[in-house]
Amino acid sequence: MRHRFRTSALILCCLGVPLASAFAQSHAAHAPASPVPDRMELAWSPALIDGLPRHDVSIDVHGTPLRCEGVALVDLLRRAGAMPAEPLRGAHLARRVDVMSSDGYRVVFSLGELDRSLGKQAVYVADRCNGQPLDAREGPARLLVPGDSRPARSARQIKTFVIE
Repeated sequence: MRHRFRTSALILCCLGVPLASAFAQSHAAHAPASPVPDRMELAWSPALIDGLPRHDVSIDVHGTPLRCEGVALVDLLRRAGAMPAEPLRGAHLARRVDVMSSDGYRVVFSLGELDRSLGKQAVYVADRCNGQPLDAREGPARLLVPGDSRPARSARQIKTFVIE
């Protein structure tokens, strides 16, 4: 019986090392190429979007058509270092961005749904609508999510972006 146990243990050790090595190599291949910051908080300021490509976005909010101008949220996050330029993988897939409004409203997006190689969810941060800068009731910035069936995530009065 003792001999059988030793033989089994030896076989497991011999097989386990190559399997563990293969698993480690496979896991390393899917690790993020860019480091993942634990938490990042970005306070809204026009400087966050200065110089980023601008987009015209039309959306219907509670029966009112809006034609707004702003930047892609993914471009803002990449410039800030909160999201890598390459397609997401590994630990980045478990990350999210919480967008906080000054009235306490909060919406959440996973980085995976924003990544153009995965979810492709178009989300924009607008600072102008209908040809005018956003007023205090709507601004200083607002989110636009044209693909959503209702505007619940098109938050206004954006104050902070928290990436975790």
